[in-house]
Amino acid sequence: MEKAIIAIAAALSVGIPAAATAYAQAKIGTAGAGTVAEKPETAGTIIILEALPETMVILGFVVAIMLILRFA
Repeated sequence: MEKAIIAIAAALSVGIPAAATAYAQAKIGTAGAGTVAEKPETAGTIIILEALPETMVILGFVVAIMLILRFA
């Protein structure tokens, strides 16, 4: 039972940030497409802004690995 709870915690530590990142990237992508259509020179900035939310998923993955290695 303890291993199941650890597995659920690890899955949630990746899944919740992934859902939040998907929502954020959808909003940033929509606004970014409009911005690049009006000012093409902002494309580099929009690409960086689109990549920033991915750090939440990466950190969630690190937490999941730490949970599994520590308690398994």
